[in-house]
Amino acid sequence: MSSKIYCVGGAVRDRLLGLPVVDRDWVVVGATVEEMLEQGFLPVGKDFPVFLHPRTHEEYALARTERKTAAGYKGFVVHASPEVTLEEDLLRRDFTINAMAEDENGNLIDPYRGVDDLREGILRHVSSAFKEDPVRILRGARFAARFGFSIAPETELLMREMVENGEVDALVPERVWQELARGLMEKKPSRFFETLKVCGALRKILPEVDALFGVPQPEKYHPEIDCGIHTMLVVDDAASCNHPLEVRFAALTHDLGKATTPKEVLPRHIGHEMRGVDLVNAMSARIRASGDCRDLALLAARYHGDIHRAMELRADTIARLFQSTDAWRRPQRFEQLLQACASDARGRWGHEQDDYPQAAYLLRMLAAAREVDAGEIARSCRDGGTIADAVQKARISAIETEQKRMSNA
Repeated sequence: MSSKIYCVGGAVRDRLLGLPVVDRDWVVVGATVEEMLEQGFLPVGKDFPVFLHPRTHEEYALARTERKTAAGYKGFVVHASPEVTLEEDLLRRDFTINAMAEDENGNLIDPYRGVDDLREGILRHVSSAFKEDPVRILRGARFAARFGFSIAPETELLMREMVENGEVDALVPERVWQELARGLMEKKPSRFFETLKVCGALRKILPEVDALFGVPQPEKYHPEIDCGIHTMLVVDDAASCNHPLEVRFAALTHDLGKATTPKEVLPRHIGHEMRGVDLVNAMSARIRASGDCRDLALLAARYHGDIHRAMELRADTIARLFQSTDAWRRPQRFEQLLQACASDARGRWGHEQDDYPQAAYLLRMLAAAREVDAGEIARSCRDGGTIADAVQKARISAIETEQKRMSNA
């Protein structure tokens, strides 16, 4: 077939940045669907012609243009034909740094000056068609979090217009969760949320998180004072520790309950934690968060205050904490809960390098309690209805013994 093949998008961008190239996407200019099939390519695209290479299984897409026909990121009519040029295909892309290509000889094609923006650390839209796809706001926020790039003023203006015009309202929950999860897993997640906040998208997409900004906290415990700033510090700490997505989502949502009293300096009480549980549930359901992320976030919202005070808790209270968080059966998830709490403690100005001894302390208590042989206790109980109480008492006793051992050490 008399066509030309180009490597495009992220692979070109990452190579120029000196980053590992994981996936390569290819654009085929001057070919038809029939010619691709004759060459053994396997069709996989539903909305436009995309194929898998018969040997490498990398994606090859026919050059195409797009025309907006309805609200939302699916409201497009795609036109793919041999007459579509490479420049026309690149023009439909989101940012100039993603609108570059390389030919088969490694020659760079950069019609929209993506190299200049890459060098200057700027995310700039390629054309006004940017505002037709609300997902691009989320992608821009994600790239800001990944690369530390700033949004070009004219692009930020377009993003604001998209929010004001209601384009963001057309985002489907599944895509919001997909991009949010990716944003949380970037190097500096706070930039994801800050980018969304600046253009006004955060209050539409994640109003529970947006409501945290401007909520004061006692300066004695939080030098940063603002609850939104604190939350950003917490998610960045979780990222710096390379914690999994579940922990990062819990870090993001652990204080949602504080936004329910925005005009007060909240005292140290657990009332906001119970309100936070309701908000985490509602937000998780709305954006279709994964079950594991939701469950850990609920535990962090409810119990992070108790865990911070671990050294002050009685043995029976610690045992109830283990029971309530299902630490007996899911110790690994309990460790993730402690990781989220540690990031919460370090997410304060001047405390970024603090140790979090509560984690080691509670893990030691948990290990001692799990040494209790529940089976042996069950066999010794004549009344089956007393087994649970007997096991719990034995666990409390084991925790008390360990507490005394630590205090005498």
